[in-house]
Amino acid sequence: MSTTNAANAKQTAGDGAANTRDQRKVRHAKRQELLDAGIQAYPVEIERTHSLAQIREKYPNLDAGEETGDIVSVAGRIVFQRNTGKLAFATLQEGGESGDHPRLQVMLSQARVGAEGLDSYKRLADLGDHIAVTGEVIASKRGELSIMADSWTMASKALRPLPVLHADLADETRVRQRYADLIVRQEAAEMVHKRSAVVRSVRRALEDQGYIEVETPILQLIHGGAQARPFETHLNAFDQTMTLRIATELYLKRAVVGGIDKIFEIGRVFRNEGVDSTHSPEFTMLEAYEAYSDMYGMAERIRGIILSAAEACGVGKELQTPEGNTVVLDEPWEWKEFYPAVSEAVGDQITPDTPAEDLLAIAKKHQLDVDENLDVQQLAMELFDELVEPRIIQPTFIYHYPQAAQPLARPHREDPRMVEAWDLIINGYEIGTAFSELIDPVIQRERLTAQSDAAAAGDEEAMQLDHDFLRALEYGAPPTGGLGMGVDRLVMLLTGTGIRETILFPLLKPEGDE
Repeated sequence: MSTTNAANAKQTAGDGAANTRDQRKVRHAKRQELLDAGIQAYPVEIERTHSLAQIREKYPNLDAGEETGDIVSVAGRIVFQRNTGKLAFATLQEGGESGDHPRLQVMLSQARVGAEGLDSYKRLADLGDHIAVTGEVIASKRGELSIMADSWTMASKALRPLPVLHADLADETRVRQRYADLIVRQEAAEMVHKRSAVVRSVRRALEDQGYIEVETPILQLIHGGAQARPFETHLNAFDQTMTLRIATELYLKRAVVGGIDKIFEIGRVFRNEGVDSTHSPEFTMLEAYEAYSDMYGMAERIRGIILSAAEACGVGKELQTPEGNTVVLDEPWEWKEFYPAVSEAVGDQITPDTPAEDLLAIAKKHQLDVDENLDVQQLAMELFDELVEPRIIQPTFIYHYPQAAQPLARPHREDPRMVEAWDLIINGYEIGTAFSELIDPVIQRERLTAQSDAAAAGDEEAMQLDHDFLRALEYGAPPTGGLGMGVDRLVMLLTGTGIRETILFPLLKPEGDE
């Protein structure tokens, strides 16, 4: 942005802020005028016989100028006003049940509400106010379904003016002031309802397979179940440092040990990491575990979940991505092994035995900036993350990962250098992951001890040694398949939006008070 443009933008922003302050001052005065007149600016109860949507449904085809004789009481937020002498027009809006914003015109004439009633409306009612109106259902001379008011009352006085769509609501402001975004932009409300439909469909798909839903602790003494940096807090009652969970895995597995054979949780997890278009420090995760299943059984589960969610979201079996790609969901999903996928991308044969110096040379050839201190398995995963994953568009299970990728996964039944795990990649990013779970407590103790040693050496993402979890495994866990899926990522995929749009109130940097 040039210096001149930046100055103009700053001046425009400053003018807008000053105008908002002026309007707020005027609106505060109107609130006080209502109170001084003995009128409640925020009454606890109003008369309301119908929603706006019910009126529209009940009277779909009135002729222009038709009068029904039906008296109703409605309420809504004023989103449009027009005053013409002895007649005032207002458009009321309410929150719909499916993300729409039902609207209905209200007409206030001096002949029906009286001179005083019309004058008080013009003087005291502003855009953004909630008002209640009682009157007759009619069609205006232009054929617009309307309420011809006999009376009106304030239901809630708005002290801030509504933002002007595309002018006041920049992207950052829309996310930060989601409440305003929901008022003026129907797409924002639709996203809330689509996400809710997706979550319901995920829950229903699992319950239909006999799973039960549980809740596990968010405050934990030991963080585990994933490789991630946790948030820390303090429990005063025990004078104990605690962490917010980074996964639900270890408690759900405890339940499987106890005989809950099909179990899942949809809940918030917290990882003290970066923020970008696909990552948030606070996000919603599905984890599901099924006794006597494995990674292949869990692949069927996630396919059913995603197809069900796509149907619930209204997108069908094909997705059009913002990048112009078509993702086909109802064709067979490809399975591709990790090392052959990396080999294909780099044009060289890569195996678990490829030395680190060769992988570093390949990374340099492809102009990748990688840490030379990474071990050979971590280097292979870096190549995958940079050169393979972003190019996968159609649903693809990447499997036979190196052991370092998933410390809680079972060693591969034929090649112990790898683990029985897959990641589902769609449109260039991971949607979910699954394991044939590691249930051998001896090997699991070795894995977690290695993680604990890494943590002691300064690895902030390494897991801690959870003795109680290991004690649970020592009672004997059945062969188990486990599945994890980011709910936000699924909504992103189905709606073609970024993570800040799919989360209703995402975490943002703090701002100064206005």
